[in-house]
Amino acid sequence: MRIFNFLRLFTFVALVGCSNESPKTEPPINDKLSESSLVVANKYLVRSEEENIIDFVKRYGWKMKQSGTGLRYVIENKGNGPLVEYGNTVMIAYTIRLLTGDIVASSDKNGLKQFVSGKGGVEAGLEEGIKLMRKGDQAKFILPSHLAFGLMGDGEKIPPRASLVYEVELIKIQQ
Repeated sequence: MRIFNFLRLFTFVALVGCSNESPKTEPPINDKLSESSLVVANKYLVRSEEENIIDFVKRYGWKMKQSGTGLRYVIENKGNGPLVEYGNTVMIAYTIRLLTGDIVASSDKNGLKQFVSGKGGVEAGLEEGIKLMRKGDQAKFILPSHLAFGLMGDGEKIPPRASLVYEVELIKIQQ
């Protein structure tokens, strides 16, 4: 039902936006109305994504915490040592899924991922989640689209506005 409503809204916006008329014959645009329509559409999309994430978590029975940014996380197997800090080089084993369950990337196929914490180069939600971990920790993160690949997706396997499910094991922390 949500997808059907989204498609109706998308079709309406596409039809209204696509016109063969010359810009000279169009009535002046009411910026308030246009802005209001976009705000309503965005709120609907955000609410729909949130409902999909909630349904996913309930379906799997995961007991997850939620950060102020919307990252959901659970640390399942606890390791030892200090938490990851800004500037630490980390190495992780990972599997990334869509909420549909489709695997879009994994260390089994692509190799371990190494990055410097806090320096960018990975999704904002992964940056946030990794700072909750210690060496040896295993965790699950759910990144809403604004903490993952956003409006555009990655142009390959991750579609636009996709929430991602990360299963992560922190293999190594280096100062």
